[in-house]
Amino acid sequence: MIDYIQKGGLLMWPILVCSIISIAVFAERLLYFHRAGIHVSEFLQGLSNLIARRNFAEALHESAGTPGPVARVIHAAIIRHDSPRSNLREIVQEAGQLEVPKLERFLGVLATIAFVTPVLGVLGTVAGMIDAFGTISSNGGYATVTELSSGVYKSLLTTAAGLVVAAPTFVAYSYLSSRVNTLMHEMERAGIEVVHMLADRAAPSDIITFQQPLAKAAGERERRVER
Repeated sequence: MIDYIQKGGLLMWPILVCSIISIAVFAERLLYFHRAGIHVSEFLQGLSNLIARRNFAEALHESAGTPGPVARVIHAAIIRHDSPRSNLREIVQEAGQLEVPKLERFLGVLATIAFVTPVLGVLGTVAGMIDAFGTISSNGGYATVTELSSGVYKSLLTTAAGLVVAAPTFVAYSYLSSRVNTLMHEMERAGIEVVHMLADRAAPSDIITFQQPLAKAAGERERRVER
């Protein structure tokens, strides 16, 4: 590999650096998304049971102890569980917006590498062809195949290296972008459901009871009988 880099010229080193950065970013993002992934349906079902029993302390503990952006969005809503529905929507939206930059972190680096490395390869091709034609001009318009082969070989190496780095980087970028979209969809779904859970819950003060009016009516009837 080092031999190819040396024969490809100086532009092979930036391409190599881009490949190392691309691998590091992909590995870091893959590990982050693996840790952030949860079973949203099961998590929401457990929280639904806690919220229905008005056990907000345990619901906060569960959401705080669960990693990932979905749990953090839900945690932000449960903290303000007494807020009206409109405020809960705003809280969920703001919490989700804060999570988006974390999800998209370093994706721009992958996109840049996928765009730049083919350009570096083309630049290496141009440099190789300039080297080849420079050899011809220095020899008075004549050059052997051996003399031309070094420049052509250099141009082919840089072009191939640029494409070899760019293609997997673009695939990695597309895959990570799909993971970001999936997590954003899960955040939206979880936010909507937790707002419904909190806004539609039946508070004890909202429960209508008829026991006291019935008792008063019975007392009034007794007083009328006594009269």
